Amino acid sequence: MPDIASRPGPVPAVITSELITLDSDLGVDKDSVIAALAGRLTDAGRATDSDALTTAVLEREAKSATGLPGGIAIPHCRHSAITTPSLGFARLSPKVDFGAPDGPADLVFLIAAPEAAGQDHMRLLTALARALVRPEFVASLRDAPTTDAVVALVEGVLPAPAEAAAPTENTAPAETAPAATAQPVAADAEPDTTAPSEHTVVAVTACPTGIAHTYMAADALTAAADRAGVTLRVETQGSSGSTPIPPSVIAAADAVIFATDVGVKGKERFAGKPVIASGVKRAINEPDAMVAEAVRAATDPTASRVEAGTAHTTADTDAVELGWGTRLRQILLTGVSYMIPFVAAGGLLIALGFLLGGYDISESAATIVVDNSLTNLPGGGLAMYLGAVLYQIGSLAFSFLVPALAGYIAYAIADRPGLAPGFTAGAVAVFVGAGFIGGLVGGIIAGFAALWVGRIPLPTWARGLMPVVIIPLLASLIVGAAMFLVLGRPLAAITTGLTDWLNGLSGGSAVALGVILGLMMCFDLGGPVNKAAYAFAVAGLDVSNHASLQIMAAVMAAGMVPPLAMALSSLVRPRLYSTAERENGKAAWLLGASFISEGAIPFAAADPFRVIPSMMVGGAVTGGIIMATDVTLSAPHGGVFVIFAMDRVVWFFIALAVGTVLAALCVTLAKAFTRPDSSPTTTATGTQPTIAGS
Repeated sequence: MPDIASRPGPVPAVITSELITLDSDLGVDKDSVIAALAGRLTDAGRATDSDALTTAVLEREAKSATGLPGGIAIPHCRHSAITTPSLGFARLSPKVDFGAPDGPADLVFLIAAPEAAGQDHMRLLTALARALVRPEFVASLRDAPTTDAVVALVEGVLPAPAEAAAPTENTAPAETAPAATAQPVAADAEPDTTAPSEHTVVAVTACPTGIAHTYMAADALTAAADRAGVTLRVETQGSSGSTPIPPSVIAAADAVIFATDVGVKGKERFAGKPVIASGVKRAINEPDAMVAEAVRAATDPTASRVEAGTAHTTADTDAVELGWGTRLRQILLTGVSYMIPFVAAGGLLIALGFLLGGYDISESAATIVVDNSLTNLPGGGLAMYLGAVLYQIGSLAFSFLVPALAGYIAYAIADRPGLAPGFTAGAVAVFVGAGFIGGLVGGIIAGFAALWVGRIPLPTWARGLMPVVIIPLLASLIVGAAMFLVLGRPLAAITTGLTDWLNGLSGGSAVALGVILGLMMCFDLGGPVNKAAYAFAVAGLDVSNHASLQIMAAVMAAGMVPPLAMALSSLVRPRLYSTAERENGKAAWLLGASFISEGAIPFAAADPFRVIPSMMVGGAVTGGIIMATDVTLSAPHGGVFVIFAMDRVVWFFIALAVGTVLAALCVTLAKAFTRPDSSPTTTATGTQPTIAGS
C-alpha cells in the first residue's frame, strides 16, 4: 500500500512511524500516557507546545472519559498548538485506565486537530475513530509486529483525498469496510428498500469536540440497528459537518435517538416523535439497548416525546435521562447566565452615573432626563446631565434582572414558547415585591406551564398557532394568576424578611456572612455555587441598602482572589507549574483584576485538590475582612476598574491583598509539600507537571 504522504492531493500524512510506540510503559495513569504522546507529536514538529497540547486533551478528558469497550482509548482535542492533523498511537504494557466501563486500555490513539482544521483533515481523523468500532481492525492493531504495520493498517481505513473532501460522505472506503458491519447511511442517500424493516428510527449524534465520539456512536447505532432489523438514519453533528436528515425521512420515522453531549441542532424538526435520549458514550457502549428502547418507545403511547419547540435535552452520559436535581440546577443556571449581562451592563452604567452626577442622582435622574437636554442643562451642568442619562439607562437595564431571570428559566424548560410567560412571571414578581425569589419561582412555574400546554393535543390545522399564540396565552394566564392570587404575597414577605435580616447584620454575624460568601465564590470558580453567591449579591443590590452594598463588595473581592493568587504563585515559584500554566498565570493578573474568577479554572482543572481549598481559604478571609471593615460597593462588576464606586477603598485593597497572598501561600506550600521534587516531572518525551487526583 502506498504511503499516504505520497498520495496526490493536499491531505498530508496524519500518522507516521515516529508517532507510534509499541508495547511500552508510558506511566501508570492516563495523564502520563497523554503527556508522552503529546511529546511525540511535538518532537515530530506537529505541535508547538507539548504542555499546551496535554492540557487541552486533559480538559477534554474532564468533560467525559474517552475510554471505550474493548481496551481502547481515544483522547482527542482541537487546539491552536497543533499545526498538523495527527494521530499518535501507543500499544501499552501495562494497560492504563481511561474510564471505560470494562476496564483499562492497551490501545490508545491521541487524535489531534488544529483549531481551524479543514473539512478534509477532520474527515481523515474521524474515519479512524469510526474504524475503531470494527473488531477485526482492533485485533489487527494488537497483532501488528512493527510501527510500519500500524501505519499501513491506519492508512487502510483512511479515505483517499477525493473521498475526504466529499462533503456528504460519511463512511470509510467501501473496500475496507467489512461486509458484516453496517455503516451509517448518509442523510441524503436513498434508503435501502431491498429488505424493508418493520420500524424506522432516526438518530442524532454529537459530542463537544466533534472528532471521534460523534462518528463512533453513529457507527455503533447503525450496526446495532442492522442486527435488529431496524432501518436507521443517522445525522452526525460533528466537526466534519453534517447533512440534515430530510423532513420526509423524519416524518416517516417511528422514533428518534439523541445521543449527544451538547445541544441538538434543529431539534424542533423531531417534535412529537418518541425519543430516547442519552450521552454519546452510551450509544457507543450500549447501542443495541438504545435501538431496542427506541423500538419499544415507538409503540408506547406513554413514551417521552420531543416537545414542540424544545431545544434542550442535555442528558447524562451514563443514563437515559438526567436526574431532577441535575436538571433543576441546569435550568436555574440558564436563567442566571442570561440575567448576568443585564446586571453587568446596568450596574456599571449606574456606577458611571454616580461618578458623574453623585449619589444623589438616583433621586433626580428621571426628572433631568425628561425635562433637560444638551441645550438645556440642569443646575449641575453637563456632568450632572450625563450622569442622569447614564444612571437612567443603567436603571432601565437593571430593571430587567428579575424578568430576564424568570424568562430564561422558562426558556430552559420549554424553549422559545416559555419566554413570554417567563418574562410575564418576572414582571409580576417585581410588581408584587417578590423580587429575585419570585423570579425563580415564577420562571419555573411559567416553564412547566408552557411545557404542559404544549402537550395538549390539537388538530393539525391548529398546531401552527401553538407556539406563537396558544402556549404564550395560556401559560401567561396560568403563571400570572398563580403569582397574583396565591404566591405573590408569601414570596414578597420572604423577600422583605430577608432584606430586613441583611440590614440587621452587624459584628460577628456580618463577618460570618462574608466568610460564607467568600467560600462560595471560590468553591467552583464560575460554577453553580459561585453563580449562586453572585446572584444573591446582585439581586439585592440597592444604593439605599447599606448591607447589600457590603455584600456586593465581599462577593467581588473574594471572586478576584483565585486568579490573582494563582498568578502570584506561578510568578513566585514557576518551577511548580508547567509552561502552559505559567502563561495562564500571566493572563490571570488581568482576569483577576477584572473580577473574572474563571481565570483560575485552568489551574483548578489540573490540580483541584490543592488549588480549590487554597483559594477558598483566601476568599473566606477576604470576604470576612470586607464585612468587618464596612467596605461597600455599588457596582456589580468591573473589579479594580470600578474603584470610583467603592467606599473605604484602602480596606478593599487590603482585604484583597491579604486573601490573595494567603491563597497563593497555601497553594504554593501544598504543591511543594506534596511533591518532593519541586520541578515538573520530566519524561523522555518532554516536561509535564504531576497532576493531583489523577
